[in-house]
Amino acid sequence: MLSNTTIIVGVTGGIAAYKACDVVSKLKKLNANIHVIMTESACEFVQPMTFQTLSNNFVINDMFKEPKTWEVEHIELAKRADAFLIVPATANFIGKLAAGIADDMLTTTVMATRAPVIIAPAMNTNMYTNRIVQANIGALQDLGYKFIEPASGRLACGDIGAGKLADVDDIVAYMVDFFEKEAKVKDLVGRRIMISAGPTIEAIDPVRYITNRSSGKMGYAIAKRAVARGAQVTLVSGKTDLDVPKGLVKYINIESADDLYENLVREFEANDVVIQSAAVADYKPKSYSDKKIKKKDSDLSIELCRNKDVAQELGKIKGDKVLVGFAAETNDVLENATKKIKKKNLDFIVANDLTMQGAGFSTETNIVKIIEADGRINEYPKLLKSEVGDIILDKVRDILENK
Repeated sequence: MLSNTTIIVGVTGGIAAYKACDVVSKLKKLNANIHVIMTESACEFVQPMTFQTLSNNFVINDMFKEPKTWEVEHIELAKRADAFLIVPATANFIGKLAAGIADDMLTTTVMATRAPVIIAPAMNTNMYTNRIVQANIGALQDLGYKFIEPASGRLACGDIGAGKLADVDDIVAYMVDFFEKEAKVKDLVGRRIMISAGPTIEAIDPVRYITNRSSGKMGYAIAKRAVARGAQVTLVSGKTDLDVPKGLVKYINIESADDLYENLVREFEANDVVIQSAAVADYKPKSYSDKKIKKKDSDLSIELCRNKDVAQELGKIKGDKVLVGFAAETNDVLENATKKIKKKNLDFIVANDLTMQGAGFSTETNIVKIIEADGRINEYPKLLKSEVGDIILDKVRDILENK
């Protein structure tokens, strides 16, 4: 079931460390390749030899011990991992990770990985509900770390409440479900999808410009998921700090709203779907100064004129394409987003409230409402942008299949 997957299991120093033995054993029986990293404190609860026997791999618990290979050990493991599972995760480990502290083999390796990190906390109830611990968990969730909620019950200290390590079978089931989602059937093979992402830049002079706070993360997340699901993806992007996703058919870098419009129109007929997540400037300077505008004693006024409404213009030539819009709002979210569906001839629109924590431009998460052409509204909790991307692509797939 988990063949060809490599899971790095991190074990920290809590009484629930013994349950990690059962987790490793069950994951191994599902044919996962397991490597265990233990903290020094974890070794006080369970001997490394136990995990070595269960995983059939050497256990790492000392940064300065002579390595088994010539590779830089923590970097090699970080690269090899398909996922990290921290079980149990103490308040101390969660706090160090949230603060960016890498002072042992486990924290160092987690810092170095690009694989998903899944954390199963276990601690005293009062520790778990402590506002500092909850703030650290929230900060990590905002960065894309996943948490398996602890259970409630009688703890080792005798207290009753939340903080007990989740049931071993639930942890194993979570990992199986996680990899099944990752290996989702390539249901978009043969589909051609164009995605716009990032901000536009409207030049005032050679030095200054008008732009917005878009990071491009939502559009890039959709592009990555579309590629993973087999689509032929064209990404049209404003300036971002993000790496260009692998597997694209075409990557087009744009600057202004006019650039965006021209490229989307040029590529329009070659695509079945256009997902418009770029944050497009509504206005631009009416005139451009080819020399830097010099500072004067008086105030400076810059006259702005209206940019093309890119989504509306594409809606006029829609034909049989699937058009998806985005509405990033700070007030009257549903009302404003709903108006745009008919005006721009969209199949559905993805609306988010920028004032909500976890729904901003630069976060790894988003909180969205999807409004369909018939007025139906689907609301979603805070999710990773990659998860929101899959929800959007599921709807796109359903529309395409019903055409």
